[in-house]
Amino acid sequence: MTSRPAELDRTGPADAAPSTESSTETPYAPFAHLTAPNAVLYRQVMRVFLAAKERFAVHLRPEDVHAALPPEHRPVGPDAVVKALDSLVGWGNLRADPDTSRVTAVEDFYRRRFIYQLTQAGEAAEQALSVYDEALGRRGALQAVALHDIVTHLRALLVLAADEEPDAAKAHLALSALTDRFGALAENARAFMGSLQRTIDLHGVEVEVFLAYKDRLIQYLERFIQDLITLGGRIALLIGELEDRDRVSVLLRLAAAREAADAAPDEADTAEAQAYERWAGRWAGLAAWFVSADGRESQARLLRGRALGAIPQLLAVVRQLNERRAGRSDRSADFRTLARWFAEAPDDDARHRLWRAAFGLYSARHLTVDADTLAERAAHPVPPATPWAGAEPLRISPQLRRTGSYERRGKPRRVQDRSEQRRQLAELAAKQAEEIAAARARLATDGATRLSALGELDPVAFGLFLRLLGDALATWRPGTTTTAATSNDGTMEIRLTALNDGTAAEIRTPGGVFRGPDHTVEITDLTQGIPEQEAR
Repeated sequence: MTSRPAELDRTGPADAAPSTESSTETPYAPFAHLTAPNAVLYRQVMRVFLAAKERFAVHLRPEDVHAALPPEHRPVGPDAVVKALDSLVGWGNLRADPDTSRVTAVEDFYRRRFIYQLTQAGEAAEQALSVYDEALGRRGALQAVALHDIVTHLRALLVLAADEEPDAAKAHLALSALTDRFGALAENARAFMGSLQRTIDLHGVEVEVFLAYKDRLIQYLERFIQDLITLGGRIALLIGELEDRDRVSVLLRLAAAREAADAAPDEADTAEAQAYERWAGRWAGLAAWFVSADGRESQARLLRGRALGAIPQLLAVVRQLNERRAGRSDRSADFRTLARWFAEAPDDDARHRLWRAAFGLYSARHLTVDADTLAERAAHPVPPATPWAGAEPLRISPQLRRTGSYERRGKPRRVQDRSEQRRQLAELAAKQAEEIAAARARLATDGATRLSALGELDPVAFGLFLRLLGDALATWRPGTTTTAATSNDGTMEIRLTALNDGTAAEIRTPGGVFRGPDHTVEITDLTQGIPEQEAR
C-alpha cells in the first residue's frame, strides 16, 4: 500500500494512457486510496463506477464522473476529478483507454483524452470495503420469527425421514432452507448482543436516545427470551427425534449426493464425501446451538442467560443516568467537573489553588500551615524549583528537634469510658431498623392496588413511600403508562401504572394530606426471606 500513482505527461499524445506499473508493486495497491490525503473523493469516485456498472455502463469520461458525484463531494472544476482518476489508475483500481470517439482533427490526437473503467482488482477492493462497512454498522436482531421457521423446517425433515425412500431434491431444499435460516439467526444474534453491550456501556450512544427507546429494548428482550424458552425446547426435541436411529444421516447423504452430481470430473471421486462432511458439520453446529451435552451448555442457553443478564444491566444504567440528571452525588461526574475546572483555569497558580482546595494536599515544604505562614508565603513566594540550600530556613521548635515530638512528656491522659454512648447508639440503630422494617411491611402490597387504598401512613412509612415514588417518577417519560424502579438500597421495588379514569388519590399522614392522580401501584419488599442481619 506504499505505491503511488504514476506521474503523467499532460503534453503527450492522446494514446498515451496513464501508466499502471505502480499497481504491480503489491497485490494490495487497490487499497492505497484509503490512506491517501484525498481518500473521501477517491471513495466517492469508485462508488460512481460501481453504480454505473449496475446500469451496464462500462466506460465513463471525467465529465460523467464529475456530474455523478454527490453535490457535497463534487469539486468545483473537473481537474480535481481527472487527478483522482489518474491516481486510481496508478493504484490499479481503474483502467484508462484512449478516447478516440471524439477525435475530429489532427490536433485532437495530441490532446489528453481518456475513458475509464473498473479493473477486476478495483471491483474486488470495493466489494471488500462494502462488506466491511456493512459489518461495522450492523446492529443485528434477535429473530424470534427465525425460531418458528426452524421448527417448521425440522418438522418437514421429520416427514421426509419417515418415508422409506426420501426424495433427494426435497431433502436438499429443506436442509438448505434450514441451515440458511439458522445461519442468519446465529449471525444476527451475535451482532445484536455485541451492539447491546456497546449500548449498555454507552459507547457511541446518545443518552437521550437511549432513554427514549430503553423500554422498547427491554420489552424486545423479554419477548425473545420467552420465545427462546418455549421454541428452543421444541427445537431440541425435534433434533433428538431426527438423530434417533440416525435418520438425519440419510437425509444428509441424499443432500450430499445431489450436490456431488454437479462436481467437476476431476473432483467426482471425493465430491460426495466432502459434501457429506460439510453437511454433517452444519448439522452438528445446529444441534450444539440448541442441545446441551457433556457438560457443555448450548448456545441458546448461553444467549438466554446473556439476554436475561442484560435487562438488569440496562435498568442499572437507566438508574445511574436518572441519578445524574436528578443531581445526586456521583463520583465520576464530580471528577469530570473537576477536570473541566482544571482545563478552564486561567493559569498555573489558579490550578494549584484548585488542587489544594479539592484535595487538601500541599507541598512538602511546610511543617505547619497557619495564617502567618500563608501571609509570609504570599508576601515572599518561593519558586518550586528553588533548592533547599537556597530556600529560607524553617523555624523548628527546639523540643521537636530534641525529642522528635511536640507532645510534652508526663502522665498519659485517662482513657474516657464511652460504653454508655455506644449503648445509646446501638439502641438508636436498632430502633431505626425496626421502624424501617415496619415501614417496609406496611407499604408492601399483596399484588396491584390503588394509591387511594394505601390508607393512612406514619411519618417513617410515608417518607419511604415518597422516596420510592420519586425513584419511579424519575424514569417516567411522555407517553409512559407503566414504570418500575428499585430503591437505592435494593430493599423495595415499586411498579406504577397510570389510570385514565381521572380519579384522585389521598394519603393521610400526621403532617397533612398527600393528594394526586390515582395510579395502580405494586410495592414488593425484597428483603422477605432474608435474615434480619443481612437485610440491615
